[in-house]
Amino acid sequence: MISNRSALFAVVVALILGVFLSLGIRPPSPAVTSTQAKPLASVPGQQIRHRWRVPIYVSKNLPVLGDNPSYVAEVLERASGGAIMFNLFDPGEIVPAFSITDAVRGGKVQAGYTWLGYDQGKIPASALIGAAPFGLEPWAYMGWWYNGGGQSLTTAIYKAHNLKPILCGMIGPETAGWFRTPIKTVEDFRGLKIRFAGLGGKVLQRMGASVTMLPGGEIFQALEKGAIDATEFSLPVVDQALGFARVAPNNYFPGWHQPHTAAHLIINLEVWSALSGADQSLIELACTAGVARNLAHGEAVQGKVVSGFEEQGVTARYLSSEILLALKSTTTQLLNEEAENDADFARVLSSQRAFEAEYAQWKRFAYLPSSL
Repeated sequence: MISNRSALFAVVVALILGVFLSLGIRPPSPAVTSTQAKPLASVPGQQIRHRWRVPIYVSKNLPVLGDNPSYVAEVLERASGGAIMFNLFDPGEIVPAFSITDAVRGGKVQAGYTWLGYDQGKIPASALIGAAPFGLEPWAYMGWWYNGGGQSLTTAIYKAHNLKPILCGMIGPETAGWFRTPIKTVEDFRGLKIRFAGLGGKVLQRMGASVTMLPGGEIFQALEKGAIDATEFSLPVVDQALGFARVAPNNYFPGWHQPHTAAHLIINLEVWSALSGADQSLIELACTAGVARNLAHGEAVQGKVVSGFEEQGVTARYLSSEILLALKSTTTQLLNEEAENDADFARVLSSQRAFEAEYAQWKRFAYLPSSL
């Protein structure tokens, strides 16, 4: 029996290696991690088919958020034998962080890596696609995207804007924000000057906060100078790199406004349509790898950061039930009103709610309670 299994295993390994070699891909060495791997030299005789300028919405040096597009670009270059290359540009180098979609749509660049929630002024439904307050958690969002109609809905919405969206990154819940002083009651939001993105920002506006939007690279300076009293941005490991704890030591949880954050590669539709089916598949495969790796990486590194809060003088706090219920009630009212005003928003919201209701039947039985 053992010898038969060994023989079968050898045959399977040989077949897998044959597939890799036929595609011109060198199987990764067990001793080299994805972050250490270097791009392969082009396959002999292989010409560069596509060299794209790709602006990204956060700096490449930020952990988790910024290193994922670099990973996707590297995987794609390796898988294509050097035939498809993404030249990544930090925010402001060729396109401001909030203008990536416009640049891709207009053909200024071939593609961009961004958070679609920044498009909500022109594409209201994009805010739901990027992250919905009190909405889907990461694994549920991926279920909705790949199997629940999310991908086809988003593709149809963005097609009208000459864009092809591909899910390309995913992280878990953000923190609820960094505050100079504790938030004890709903009234504490009144008059609070806070940087907040997406639909969550609209919710806080309704609760009396003065909400502004700033790119990640400008937030610390605004906090330090007192232009804002508080901010949200991302995961603790990202926020730590941006220095928020030095001026706003109260870090609140849970991330009610973004239970997940999805990043997408958006490609000019004419550019996408001109690609061969094989090249389209390579890009989609690289992005799918980016989603899995990004979520795993993000989940792996937060515990260490949170464990070090006390040393940094940070107090981790949990929003009270009173505040969370008020936020949820305001969110429901806002989402319903947004759906009345935009048909695409209504379609996406209905789709997500239907998926969430069905998924809840599985979730309530499948996972262990946190109280154990």
